[in-house]
Parts: sequence; C-alpha cells; structure tokens
Amino acid sequence: MELRAAAEARADLADRAVHDGSLLFNHGERTARAVLLLHGYTHAPSQLEPLAREFFARGYNVWVPRAPHHGTSVPDRPKIEDLTAYAERAWTLSEELGEEVGVVGVSAGGVLAAWLATQRPVRRLLLLAPFFAPGRLPSIAIGPLVFLYSRGLLPDRTTSRGYSLRDVAQYLRLAARLRPKARLESGAVVFSERDDVVDPAAAARRLAGISLVSHVLPASLGLGHNIVDAVPPETLRLYADLYEGAVTSVREG
Repeated sequence: MELRAAAEARADLADRAVHDGSLLFNHGERTARAVLLLHGYTHAPSQLEPLAREFFARGYNVWVPRAPHHGTSVPDRPKIEDLTAYAERAWTLSEELGEEVGVVGVSAGGVLAAWLATQRPVRRLLLLAPFFAPGRLPSIAIGPLVFLYSRGLLPDRTTSRGYSLRDVAQYLRLAARLRPKARLESGAVVFSERDDVVDPAAAARRLAGISLVSHVLPASLGLGHNIVDAVPPETLRLYADLYEGAVTSVREG
C-alpha cells in the first residue's frame, strides 16, 4: 500500500498552483527512525531540503510537508485550526515512516513542533529560531496586538519581511496557549546572536516544561533569523547532532 506521505507529495507535484511542494525522503521501507520537518512562515518545504538530506544520509525516513496556503501561487490566510490540523496530520503520516518519530521545526514551524510535543509521543525535538514572540516589541504589547490582529479588529499590515500581522498572530495565539510538558529522549533549541526577529527569552518561558539543550550560534557565522537556508554542511551536522542528543554543551548568548 502506498504511503500517504508519498501520495501527498505526488499530489503537490501534479498541482500547477503549487510551486514548492511537500518532500518525502524514503529508504523504501519503514526505518528505525523517522523525522518530521516543519518549515517556517512564508517559506515552503525547500527551506528544509538540505537538512532533510542530512537526516536521510543518517538513515532516517524524512517527511517535509507543505503548510496550508504556503508554496502556492494562490495563497490564502491560515487559521489556527488549519495549523494544528496540519501538524497533527503531518505527525500521523510520519508515524508510517519509522518506529521512532521526532520533530524539527523552524521559526513558526517551531511553535507547531513544540505544540506537537504536548499532543503526541514525540521522542526527539529540535527547535530552530522558534517564533514564540517577536524580538522588537515590548512584551506588554504583544498580547493586545495578537488579540486585535488575529480577530480582524485591526486592518492587516505587511512587515518589511513580508509577514502579514494577521497571519503571524495566528501562530502567536497558539504559542500563548502552550503549557508544554514533554518527556523527550533528546531535545534542543537553537538561536542566532544576530536574530532580531524572535525573542529567545520568551521562548525560554514558554518551553520551561521541556528539557532542552540551548545552543546559540555566534554572530561570526553571519546568520540572522533564517538559520537553515544556505548554511554550511557543518552547521547542518550540528543540528542533526543536537536532535540526536550527541551535543549537550550550552553556549550562552
């Protein structure tokens, strides 16, 4: 019987409206380990293809599903219910791929990955620059703005990074709901010193119930918020090592 992940990837490939579809890296059989990779907001599965190939080379089956209304020429506005349903289905399809399943999420995908860790038996978790709160706003202002934008009470605006504030508010609503408690075999969170988009302190507060190794990428690497695109092979290996629990050192930013 065909894997459902393979069917979804093939459907994306056949859909002319989809220019960046779901990716499946499959060894042809159910492996001991599988990993689910969740891309960031305004991005698509290709953002995580290099990291997916690193995991595949280590023997994993890898599923990189396209988030709702991403990677398409006819984008729409995701609702919080769309996002959680997407994450749950992505997890279900990943369970077909391996005996042990873990999750990697980048930016807004990191919020979904952390949410999954509270809902499903996630064994390993890696969060790359997770977007639990913006880095340029006073924390006291975030709650009211999320409420107003997420409910359409303020007209939408697009930031210089191309972020719709209404869309971002959906992810931040989910982040605010998190009361994470998860027992993992390994887990890590990574930030860059040059990232001014997210607030690491807010992430630490939200993730207080999960034991995670914290790693900070030095400014000398030249990486801002997007710490997965166009990174050197050694950085990809570092991410996979953190995911597997092979790196336990903590570098304070």
